[in-house]
Amino acid sequence: MYRNASGVHHGLVRTSRQFPLELGAPGAAPESLLPIVLTVDDSDSPRDLIDALALTAFAAGQQPFATTKDLDNVRDDATLLPAGVRTLREAATDRERARLAVGDGWTLRAVHWPRTKTAEVSVTARTEKLGADVLARAIGGMTEPPPAADEGVLVGFWYRTKHGAQRNPRLIATGSWGEIRGNYARSVAAQVDRLLLTGGDSVPGRLILLHGPPGTGKTTALRALALEWRSWCQVDCVLDPESLFNDPSYLMQVALSDADDCSCPDRRHEKWRLLLLEDCDELIRGEAKQHAGQALSRLLNLTDGLLGQGRKILVAITTNEDLARLHPAVVRPGRCLARIEVPALPPNEAAAWLGASAGIPSGGATLAELYALREGHKESVDREPVLSGQYL
Repeated sequence: MYRNASGVHHGLVRTSRQFPLELGAPGAAPESLLPIVLTVDDSDSPRDLIDALALTAFAAGQQPFATTKDLDNVRDDATLLPAGVRTLREAATDRERARLAVGDGWTLRAVHWPRTKTAEVSVTARTEKLGADVLARAIGGMTEPPPAADEGVLVGFWYRTKHGAQRNPRLIATGSWGEIRGNYARSVAAQVDRLLLTGGDSVPGRLILLHGPPGTGKTTALRALALEWRSWCQVDCVLDPESLFNDPSYLMQVALSDADDCSCPDRRHEKWRLLLLEDCDELIRGEAKQHAGQALSRLLNLTDGLLGQGRKILVAITTNEDLARLHPAVVRPGRCLARIEVPALPPNEAAAWLGASAGIPSGGATLAELYALREGHKESVDREPVLSGQYL
């Protein structure tokens, strides 16, 4: 919370205090340079104070250049500081460790999340060259190689925190499409086969839509897609899509983020990114514009509007909604790279999968129901009567 001398909230407000000291000079403390009055209450944490102190010289104009780097696969013992630099402040919890360090003409803030092996390092400096040099020395040797590709597929998970958008990568075990193809109706398998032929050189649409009843394997199919496309496309799952499209700053952070392993200055060789949004029924159903406000417009803008221009971004959405109930702007021709209905397996295909017809409902069975039947849980597939007009 920031106040000026009159006690009125005005954000960053310069006071009459003079700032003759340079941060990092002998005897200089960050708080002595703070050009604002910082009020601390019981809602603030030591980490919040480190965040504020890290910006003092930047706010005062003494270190006008700032740069930030997000890191994945960070070593557990990483200091994220240049060699020989003393930590000025440190705040640790059971999930993160934040450090503040200063040097001649620069300030560094590093936050490390060991559980997810990710980190963020920010440097403010007197010159742009000095900031880049300090950042390079701080992060050099602090990461380790990513897990071998044959152990699974690396998926990033985005979510919003009070400190901004956070991305945590996870190695997800998944079978190849060839291994799971038989779990889908033949009509579905043929459509996914065609989708897998897509390459980074030719992407005729930016939206992938999978719709159908729960338990039919929509997410499992997308995991296999991530594995098959891993050479040219990075898959990220957004855990809070409702927040993503209702918060422009969060959306911009996700949209402007680069693929994990691409730092190519030539964007022609940059990896594509596939944003996975699961169970987004409210966002794309027919009345979405009325209830979701600008959220639907921002989704469409990301796929083929100004926001998506120049960015290699695909969006995959799973929904339980019937195609007829989806917003026409979502399913219009030319917008979708693929629009695949994933239904229950028809009775004959379900019987072939199970090796028996006993217990299979007359309308067929979902993949989840077939696994339940195979394990002997017949009660798991007993369905309630379907009301007229109800979609399963």
